[in-house]
Amino acid sequence: MMATGEAVSLEDQIDRWRNYLGRRQAIHSVDVAELEDHLREQIAVLGKGGLAADEAFLVAVKRLGEIDALSREFAREHSDRLWKQLVVSPSDTEEPQVGLQKDAIVAFSLAVAAAVLVKAPALFGMQLDADAGFYARNLSLFVLPPLTGYFAWKRRLDLRAIGWLAAMFGAAAVVANVYPFAPGGSTEGLSALHLPISLWLLVGIAYAGQRWNEIGGRMDFIRFSGELFIYYVLIALGGGVLTAFMAMMFQAVGIDIEPLFESWLLPCGAAGAAVIGSWLVEAKQSVIENMAPVLARLFTPLFAAVLIAFLGTLLWTGRGVDIERNLLIGFDLLLVLVLGLLLYSLSARDPRLPPGAFDAVQVVLVISALLADAVALWAIAARITEFGFSPNRVAALGLNIILLVNLAWSAVLYIRFLKGEASFTRLERWQTDYLPVYPVWAAIVVVAFPPIFGFI
Repeated sequence: MMATGEAVSLEDQIDRWRNYLGRRQAIHSVDVAELEDHLREQIAVLGKGGLAADEAFLVAVKRLGEIDALSREFAREHSDRLWKQLVVSPSDTEEPQVGLQKDAIVAFSLAVAAAVLVKAPALFGMQLDADAGFYARNLSLFVLPPLTGYFAWKRRLDLRAIGWLAAMFGAAAVVANVYPFAPGGSTEGLSALHLPISLWLLVGIAYAGQRWNEIGGRMDFIRFSGELFIYYVLIALGGGVLTAFMAMMFQAVGIDIEPLFESWLLPCGAAGAAVIGSWLVEAKQSVIENMAPVLARLFTPLFAAVLIAFLGTLLWTGRGVDIERNLLIGFDLLLVLVLGLLLYSLSARDPRLPPGAFDAVQVVLVISALLADAVALWAIAARITEFGFSPNRVAALGLNIILLVNLAWSAVLYIRFLKGEASFTRLERWQTDYLPVYPVWAAIVVVAFPPIFGFI
């Protein structure tokens, strides 16, 4: 519930917006009543996300400006206040500040817990360099449970849901540490790579809470994942600069901090940064425009051009693709990145708008990625025919088939949308419904591949 003073302040701002539109109706034809209903719906949603009423109003007007020219003009004229609120906590009431402080305390506490979990094995004689396989398999189990705990607390999940999530993490810990992996073997590497992907689904369930079964809930988690990646990279860059200056200063007095950095700062900081980055995304994603969709719109035409150039070179030269393991991993990462560009572009698009030029670019990107995936599948099949089945080849084959299905139906739905034969919502639903396929496949690789291939 809003405080009385806050509610009055909100109504004053809505009156100001309504009067602004009323004065301009002589120039523009606009249904103020319909827009006001939409505005109040947005304010209610943002309020549930934790924003104060005046913040929610400004962000709602900004979003409304995407479909209404007058609201866009209003948001532009009043944008200075919004940017001030990005870095200054609202002062109309103490309640939002208390909530932010509580979130910060919980997030920092869980970040410390993640750092402690990373260092806990050292109490039993484990070392990062000597026991690299153990740390690689368990890294996600050090970081993701505290992160999931943060969202379980934030979304107020019931004890049954929390118990189910804890049981899943416990089962993953058993698989990661009971299987008799050959040191440095293929199945151990695949488990270390795929376990975080499968457990990320648990983070998503905690993040979305009761909204996981909704398209909007899963799409919000996709946005969060991209934003967290960006924040994590920024935190890592800042930490690298800080460490470099610290090393320089201590070196000036004859002290080498490299052992401290390798044993404490790097592992603890990397683990804690995941929780801190999530807290930052959660705190500010409703206030500012998401960065991941913006970057996606920037790089979509660039990646489309690269893929077209690659496919054109293949046709021009007539050469086959000889993809070794490392190159194949890089190729698959490229396709996953292309899929990410598609997802974040979709998340930023207003589904009510008609098809535009950027949608055509998206279709070009998807079709190019689909053809590139077919080339990769051909190369994988050739290697399996020549050298037989191996854990890495089968894992790559499965991933590329999953990508092929995703990209193929995405291309069909997008083309139908461009032709006016299908709604944009169908494309969104396909992407969010297909999302769990990736962590499920990753779980299969972690659980089934080691015994099938003899833990090699």
